[in-house]
Amino acid sequence: MYCCGEDKLNNNKTKNIVLYDYHNSRAAQCPITFLDGYSHYLQVDGYAAYGKTNAILAGCMAHARRKFIDAKTAQGKNKTGKADVVLSLIGKLYGIEANIKTKNSDEKYQARQEKSKPLFDTIHRWVIENREKIPPKSKLGEALTYWHNQAHKLETYLKDGRINIDNNRAERAVKPFVIGRKNWLFSNTSRGANASAILYSFVETAKANGLLVDSYLQTCLNELAKKPESLEHLLPWNIKQD
Repeated sequence: MYCCGEDKLNNNKTKNIVLYDYHNSRAAQCPITFLDGYSHYLQVDGYAAYGKTNAILAGCMAHARRKFIDAKTAQGKNKTGKADVVLSLIGKLYGIEANIKTKNSDEKYQARQEKSKPLFDTIHRWVIENREKIPPKSKLGEALTYWHNQAHKLETYLKDGRINIDNNRAERAVKPFVIGRKNWLFSNTSRGANASAILYSFVETAKANGLLVDSYLQTCLNELAKKPESLEHLLPWNIKQD
């Protein structure tokens, strides 16, 4: 699952792409091959294969937060513990993001340097100070280990205002495919799954660029019947729809 741009069309005319790339395994070579030659920012979860690419990795704060939520759940209902300390600080980081959501990338960078970085550093110091005191196989120990191992990626979003605090956009884009695969019988083979990936990429990218899917599909079919030499004019961000 690869995304760029935003969830919906914006005033900056960003190219919003939602791309599903099917493989029949989770082998490291799958993302390595797809991302061959790419050396810019890539926001990811903790899957180690991304570290074998040339991309500059940005971590996902939502994944880190989820680990501490699991630790809080393990504390017991209505009980407060060490996990709450980190969850409170992460909540403040998200609060800052909510307040700067409409700002441009330069303004986001400045706000993060002034407000988010001190909070992030506080979390990191707390993790380092407490990591050796917590059983590593406990839920809190797992959360601390995840943060410690991913910290260099989690802080990447502080360095560039264009980067999100998490990769929830990709997480949201995965849901239609996950739900659909339980219903579409033609996806029970590699060929069917690849066909699904192509169709989902077409539909979700059209939606992300503010197009009516059925109208866009008809336009593409009409134009393809003419056998054009180039398909550039059919890309979603080049389509003018009434």
